[in-house]
Amino acid sequence: MKRPTWRKYKFLRLGLILVLTGFVSGGSPKAPIVGNNQLTRPNIVFLIADDWSYPHAGAYGDQTVRTPTFDYLSKMGVLFENAFCAAPSCSPSRASILLGRYPHQLESAGNLWSVIPDKYQNWVSLLKESGYHTGKSRKGWGPGDYKKGGYKHNPAGEDYPDFNTFLEAKEKHQPFVYWFGSQDPHRAYETNTGAKSGMDVNNVIVHGFLPNNPCVRNDIMDYYSEVERFDHESGNIIELLRKKGLMEQTLIVMTSDNGMPFPRAKATLYDYGTRMPLAMYWQGHIEGGKRITSFMNFIDFAPTFLEAAHLEIGEGFSGNSLLTLFDEKHQKTNRDRVFLERERHANVRKGDLSYPSRAVRTKDFLYIKNFEPYRWPAGDPKVHQSVGQFGDVDNSISKFLIMAMEHRATDKDYYKLAFGKRPAEEFYVLSKDPFNLHNEIGNPRYTEIIKTMRKDLSHWMKSTDDLRATEPNTDYWDKVLYTPDYQFDSFDLKEKIDSYKMLVRDGGGFKEMECIP
Repeated sequence: MKRPTWRKYKFLRLGLILVLTGFVSGGSPKAPIVGNNQLTRPNIVFLIADDWSYPHAGAYGDQTVRTPTFDYLSKMGVLFENAFCAAPSCSPSRASILLGRYPHQLESAGNLWSVIPDKYQNWVSLLKESGYHTGKSRKGWGPGDYKKGGYKHNPAGEDYPDFNTFLEAKEKHQPFVYWFGSQDPHRAYETNTGAKSGMDVNNVIVHGFLPNNPCVRNDIMDYYSEVERFDHESGNIIELLRKKGLMEQTLIVMTSDNGMPFPRAKATLYDYGTRMPLAMYWQGHIEGGKRITSFMNFIDFAPTFLEAAHLEIGEGFSGNSLLTLFDEKHQKTNRDRVFLERERHANVRKGDLSYPSRAVRTKDFLYIKNFEPYRWPAGDPKVHQSVGQFGDVDNSISKFLIMAMEHRATDKDYYKLAFGKRPAEEFYVLSKDPFNLHNEIGNPRYTEIIKTMRKDLSHWMKSTDDLRATEPNTDYWDKVLYTPDYQFDSFDLKEKIDSYKMLVRDGGGFKEMECIP
């Protein structure tokens, strides 16, 4: 993956451009333009990364990754502290964004590599029918088969090579919906891009579920490097909006589909798999500089965009409009918790079996119910499909180093945390365990809280017609999967680790360093 040459100097240049153009100027937001009648309906620009976790942005206090675009939207709009994807996997998360329903309500689309049925209302399609110009660039819904589900093109919109081409295709006063789906920071990474961009490996904060190893730090920096590229490209889109005089009538959302591609993050219901960065901007409608602590689930995007466009929100949606958080006139919705889920991520178990789980997350606690605790949560250890052993964890030096730690004495059992089987129930106290490492399910101090959360989860599952509630041993999702042919991918663990060459600063240049588990 070749890196653009602008990386080293992009932040200085971008900051200068923004200051000179007034893009980052302060002041109160202006009222929206109300000229042509259609312009009273906002344009919508949806910027979505691929595998980016909270809190990896400057606006959240991260001192290493540089995200001037996200930080700007947070300053001039609102920053969400408790935004959660509906499922920690690309296809079901994106399906829930588009269709406004929980993954278990979407048939096959509740899985990765699935079919997305066109019988469910799609906010992009509804806005197109109401007169909007719609389209996307790069990754929309997927991976999966949308044609088999009845769509003629990707459910996120027809494809355009870039934002400028998209704008040139619309009518003069036509409102628009544009979906920019970056492939960053999805793996695989070009090793050492973070170090070469000027990041300091010593400043990287290593998450508690990963070993504090120099090569793991380097891997995190390469992840950060791709977050920065997504931020830069999103900034180019916003700059084009400004140049064309469209900022004042555009609702902008910047977020991610699921968590970072590291062990015990992506494809799990722990916070680093489900808790997302989210900033929203809409002049005249969203007061700038606010930090919202109320909980939101990605199923809330669909009703939000429909209400913003003055369209009726049908009964087929499970979410609630976020506009209630921005306007005191709206009736408030209880937002003190979210419900999360996962079925199958990759094809990593014999028989294509899933790892079904459901969870409820509040400000203080996370409760998870695992329906098949005898299965390997990260994939079978001896099945080399999809991305290899423990295939629900993307291959990386971080993964390989943890695999090599099996049966070794370490400060934590990283191997078990990443790959080991999990009990039927998990309970985490977030104030003292932000990385969700210590299961307190058997602690009598929390007995009543656990009972309440268990009851809340059960009620939610039944009220949303979740088959896991009425038929807990159902094989429904294992039967409705769309499964492509995978190539077998065996690998030599030692060779993978030995071939990774980390660069460390040495005077004015770099020198190679080997990785040691």
